[in-house]
Amino acid sequence: MSSYRQPGTVLTDHVFAVPLDHGRPDGEQIEVFAREVVAADLAGEDLPWLLFLQGGPGFGSPRPEGRDSWLNRALDDYRVLLLDQRGTGRSTPATRKTLARLRSPGAQADYLTRFRADAIVLDAELIRRELTGGAPWSVLGQSYGGFCTVTYLSFAPYGLAEAFITGGLPGLSATADDVYRRTYPTVARKNEAHYERYPDDAEQARLVARYLADHEVRRPDGAPLPVQAFQALGNMLGQSPGSHALHYLLEDPFAGDDLSDAFLYATQARLSFAGGPLYALLHEAAYAQGSATRWSAQRIRAEFGAFDPGPALDGDACLLFTGEMIYPWMIEADPVLRPLREAAGLLAERDDWPPLYDPTRLAANEVPVAAAVYYDDMYVDRELSMRTAQAIRGLRTWVTSEYEHDGLRVSSGAVLDRLIGMNHGQT
Repeated sequence: MSSYRQPGTVLTDHVFAVPLDHGRPDGEQIEVFAREVVAADLAGEDLPWLLFLQGGPGFGSPRPEGRDSWLNRALDDYRVLLLDQRGTGRSTPATRKTLARLRSPGAQADYLTRFRADAIVLDAELIRRELTGGAPWSVLGQSYGGFCTVTYLSFAPYGLAEAFITGGLPGLSATADDVYRRTYPTVARKNEAHYERYPDDAEQARLVARYLADHEVRRPDGAPLPVQAFQALGNMLGQSPGSHALHYLLEDPFAGDDLSDAFLYATQARLSFAGGPLYALLHEAAYAQGSATRWSAQRIRAEFGAFDPGPALDGDACLLFTGEMIYPWMIEADPVLRPLREAAGLLAERDDWPPLYDPTRLAANEVPVAAAVYYDDMYVDRELSMRTAQAIRGLRTWVTSEYEHDGLRVSSGAVLDRLIGMNHGQT
């Protein structure tokens, strides 16, 4: 355990040993890393703990620089624990290199089933008892971290004093198919809004797509860049600066008659899963409860013909970018995922996923919960979120169109301040 200072904060690094399989506590152990952050002038105070659960799945917790973003508000009242969820960041990473030790794709797939929200919650409970002496703590779940928070409320509510959720109320019984049938139309509307804002981007997108259709283009890391990969850049459209970032990427993509190095490197940064392989490998599994996902995003896309690039390649239709969808070709194409493609295929066919939520327990919930629901959220469907809000006893919602999905990060603490006030009876 090491401590150090940043402007206005004191940080302490913690490493915990937890079972890979919580059903076998004496079996294989993995490490889970978490970073404690406290305001420098409150470091000696007995503050309540606030556990932060990051979005994803598959990304480590934020690496703070002083009291930045929502931390500035949280540190007024809490001692914050930034958890690298198992398999991410410094928590025994699950990658093509670490999984190479396992004997077969089947063994890799079995290993990866231990990295969902249910295991993350059980990790948190072991950590809580060690840090707080058994006292319940508060939790803040952003996006997928909100999914984990609802799992926490379902199976270990005694560990929670209160909960805050931002852009992360899942459909309690929604399948991956249900989710994508709702999110594809939302993504289409985000495309429409983008082209209304930047009408010249329609022709720029067609030019890039036609070039990719006529040439065998590869990213700097060697991964192919076909039209469908170019369309996947639409994932950024659900973030506050996303439309602007896409516009700047499209405004000057060529160097002479070829795509520029700058464009290819920028595209690679947006499309590579090197920073979060679990995001791709477990994305659809995050929705799975008792049935196989069978590459849901790929199957459901066929129901939405507007995402077919053909009319843009052959005519003057707008090319539609896709959103937060994982397709099997992504696993095959990306160098950091390709060695795990067979394991990913087995996960897609797995049909014995345990439940992630307990509707009966949620209906009897006694933990104060406040949730921000973003009206135009591209990633987490608002209607499914509101159904869940109504199913969790006592949950209070703030539905807002002021922010996109990343409102917690970009609001300089305003979103968290609103939710704290809701739980503490101030609003």
